[in-house]
Amino acid sequence: MLSGLRRRLLVMLIVPLVLLACLNAWFDYRSADNVATRQDQQLLALVPLLADSLLPGPDEGGPPSLLLLAPPFEQFLEASPGYAAYAVVDADGSLLHGEPWLARLPPATPEPEYHSEEQGGVTWRIVRQRQQTVLGEVAIAIADGSDPRQQWARSIVFQVLLPNLVLILAAAFAVRWAVERALRPLLQLREAVERRSPRDLSAIDGQASPEEVRPLVESLNRLFGLVNDQAESQRRFIADAAHQLRTPLAGLQAQVEAWAQAAGRAGPDGGTLKLPVEQVEKLRGATRRTSQLANQLLALSRADARSMQAQPLQPVQLKALCEEALESQLDAASAKRIDLGLDARPAQVMGHGWLLRELLANLVDNAVRYTPAGGAVTIRCGPRGTGALLEVEDDGPGVPEAERGRVLERFYRVQGTQGEGNGLGLAIAEEIARVHHSHLQLAPGARGRGLKVTVHLPG
Repeated sequence: MLSGLRRRLLVMLIVPLVLLACLNAWFDYRSADNVATRQDQQLLALVPLLADSLLPGPDEGGPPSLLLLAPPFEQFLEASPGYAAYAVVDADGSLLHGEPWLARLPPATPEPEYHSEEQGGVTWRIVRQRQQTVLGEVAIAIADGSDPRQQWARSIVFQVLLPNLVLILAAAFAVRWAVERALRPLLQLREAVERRSPRDLSAIDGQASPEEVRPLVESLNRLFGLVNDQAESQRRFIADAAHQLRTPLAGLQAQVEAWAQAAGRAGPDGGTLKLPVEQVEKLRGATRRTSQLANQLLALSRADARSMQAQPLQPVQLKALCEEALESQLDAASAKRIDLGLDARPAQVMGHGWLLRELLANLVDNAVRYTPAGGAVTIRCGPRGTGALLEVEDDGPGVPEAERGRVLERFYRVQGTQGEGNGLGLAIAEEIARVHHSHLQLAPGARGRGLKVTVHLPG
């Protein structure tokens, strides 16, 4: 937009200057043409004076005529030495007085003839006319080498075009400088908007903007306010809903856990308590799933890629994260007799530690949840190229190749999948990977069995 404004302003200011320069050149030429017309009239006025300057010769043995120049004609010759010439020719075309190169037959009519002629590197303006003198009829030719039209043609480049071109170039630079200065507030406004993070919806200072764009700034501020209010309302709703869900679910889960433990203990009379163990187990599983869903929804809302771009990156040790994930899932893996292994080499990346911890926890939880009893799950990390690799591999049922793109969608589960789940684990991990400029790569595990999830993190 700004580039288009600059071009339009430059064209709208420079084109009139070019037209004015052409108009100036045309006026210069018209002025020279007017001067040339007056010169022709002056030359014609000198013709009868030169004709009256002819006198007959003193005797028969001397020259046929003498020339006694009139004062105005002498002034003409003295005013332009080297650029004034004349010739007097008789009726036969013989030169009586003056320059031989001007000698030619008289004009066919008594009317004066004007023309320009090149002679000796000078363009001469010449007038010829027949005149009656004391010697009879002769032809008078008077030439002037200071023709204004020819002088203008020779000096047009230096006196008109070149100064106007320099003026236009200087004006172009001056106009460009002025346009840049005038549009600087717009450029600063654009840069201020571009530097903002997606979460920064604070108002723009309208007083620092040009008066012409202040209504636009005020409209943007109103839009920022509406979007900020809507986003803040959504954030409050998500946070409040998640926290309101976690508290009662945590209490409910604690009670169900106590009931499940009491179901196997002996009562006061020495018998076992008559608690519906199967129903309690179902209730415990339901509360666990609901509690996990609330935690995953909260993690998903916090892992929004657009909202995390403005957060500063910190060094993260992947080996420590893998060790924490191993410890947190060790009991669940032992309960299913799953061999939970760790193949970790020191590696450091720049990222958000709590998000990468959540990513790894979801990958390991998925692997332990869907791997059948007696299976194996391996957590790996280490340097890879200019970044690092984070990987979780299991020997469970895996994911068909046609479904690998869809399992990264929220709440999607492969049909026929055994085990509990909400279809959010891989979606959360993919969202966190996007925050770190990466994505999940799904492939079969060792010997074509199970699932291997790999994340390549930049350094």
